[in-house]
Amino acid sequence: MNQQPIQAVNHEEHSVFYAATQALRRHASGGNILIAATVLALIVANIPGLNQHYFNFWQQEVRLQLGDFNIFSHAGHPMTLIGFINDALMAIFFFSIGLEIKREILVGELSSFKQALLPIVAAIGGMLLPVAIYFCFAKGTDFIDGAAIPMATDIAFSLGVLAMLGKRVPVSLKIFLTTLAVVDDIGGIVVIAAFYSTHIEAVYLIYAAALFCVLLLGSLLRIKSKIFYLGIGGVIWFLFLNSGIHPTIAGVLVAFCVPATPVFAPKKYIKMIRSAIGHFRGEDDDLLVKRTILNKDQMNWLKEIESASDKVISPLQELEDSLHPIVNYFIVPLFAFANAGIFLLDTNPATIVEGISIAIICGLVLGKFLGIFLFSWLTVKLKLAPMPAKTNWAMMASVAMLGGIGFTVSLFIATLSFGSPAQIEMLNHAKLGIVIGSLLSGVLGFIWLHYTLPHKSAVQESEI
Repeated sequence: MNQQPIQAVNHEEHSVFYAATQALRRHASGGNILIAATVLALIVANIPGLNQHYFNFWQQEVRLQLGDFNIFSHAGHPMTLIGFINDALMAIFFFSIGLEIKREILVGELSSFKQALLPIVAAIGGMLLPVAIYFCFAKGTDFIDGAAIPMATDIAFSLGVLAMLGKRVPVSLKIFLTTLAVVDDIGGIVVIAAFYSTHIEAVYLIYAAALFCVLLLGSLLRIKSKIFYLGIGGVIWFLFLNSGIHPTIAGVLVAFCVPATPVFAPKKYIKMIRSAIGHFRGEDDDLLVKRTILNKDQMNWLKEIESASDKVISPLQELEDSLHPIVNYFIVPLFAFANAGIFLLDTNPATIVEGISIAIICGLVLGKFLGIFLFSWLTVKLKLAPMPAKTNWAMMASVAMLGGIGFTVSLFIATLSFGSPAQIEMLNHAKLGIVIGSLLSGVLGFIWLHYTLPHKSAVQESEI
């Protein structure tokens, strides 16, 4: 009598952890490509003769014109290729983050306050302490505007490091780090919206607000067309680009408007499939096993199944799933390749331990570690939230160190903080600090985990 409920619970746990594991694998494999793109950028940027072509390439103008109107224009001026990557392609990156955040809030780790509390508090600590350490170094200097640079955690890079340790890492530890990075992304989005806006053009914002109302109305009316949200979202992106508010924020806001409910409930979907497949029962078995062209009725039955399959997955989940390979394997590596190239041959090694470089390195390596670990320790000791399953404080400390891998969003904030031509040297030193700080955090976290994790494969929750 009691056997059936236990099987149902186990099946549910298996489904949850299978979905989580698949998402973690996508981020981890994307992290490997990101590492390769970064190394390649550093190599190309320091090869005499080739490096000048590398730096000049990103300054080419990008145009998509309809008559005299250039869609890729900012304040009447064409965007450069680097600007297109940072302002347009990264808007797609933040759109995917917005989808992920909405899903996490609705059905993921952020949907349960008890489950989410530990990584949320850890992420807050991991944002506050790096900023505080940076301020200690930057007070009274001309690089104080970059205080938000060391507050981010790169989910792809950090999970890529965890992937190197394979099944020795408990799934609960990976989920903790993933949730922490998502909360970090929320903090980064707030900072970009609040502190990296220029002169505001109110007219563009009024138009954008009206289009947001259209998207929200479409969501309330249960419009499921992805073209509807992406098309209007593209117009909102252009309005934000020319309004003075950074256009990547448009990507996040549009993502929150995408419906999370499908057209069909799963029960209705199953009924439609059974009905369509039932038609094949009367068909000639010999005909079905042959590779032959389908007749009109068979085509219609299969089209019904195909249409129903599209309508049982919510637009939010389908867009998130479709964008993952584009973002992880193209946009983020391209961003890294375009922005991580630093000319090092004339760099004085002493600059690494002074100025903005050391401020960022200490913020990432010390600030992220201390903030994540101390805030986690306090939360558990005060019995506000439990430890992740099958973990100990040594594992938590090593994951806190991995939190200092702030690569992608840190680079992005650095380009926003020091984007003028007069600040190019400061930007290069900031990039150097980000690369070194992220590298140190990754190496130290990996070594620490290697010695603290069990030598045999951890018992995976997905096997329960």
